[in-house]
Amino acid sequence: MIETLELYKTVEYSNVKIWFQAGHIENFPLNGGACISYGSLQIAVFNFARRKEWYATQNLCPHKMQMILSRGMIGSQEDTPKIACPYHKKTFSLKTGENLNGSECNLATYPVKVENGYVYVGFEE
Repeated sequence: MIETLELYKTVEYSNVKIWFQAGHIENFPLNGGACISYGSLQIAVFNFARRKEWYATQNLCPHKMQMILSRGMIGSQEDTPKIACPYHKKTFSLKTGENLNGSECNLATYPVKVENGYVYVGFEE
């Protein structure tokens, strides 16, 4: 399973080469997440409507190694948007992927843009 975790790497907006059409905005629940597939990756896409922001992270929980994060609860810790894993309640920044509980396991994050009613996630390849 370590090999699977190594597939996920944070993508900076400036390094995006491919904007993958993840779906129509109506395919993503308000203030929640949905999972998409891109190649061998499972990506959690979050419509944080309360903040009028979109985020994407790996769907794989780095602690329990389960494809579950898209079903987690989103919220804020001070001004940081976060996702809580539904298995163990550890929280991660949706902006940076940082584990907000102080552990070393972080999430890979991906740029998101919305154009003409469609959600796109950015990848390097």
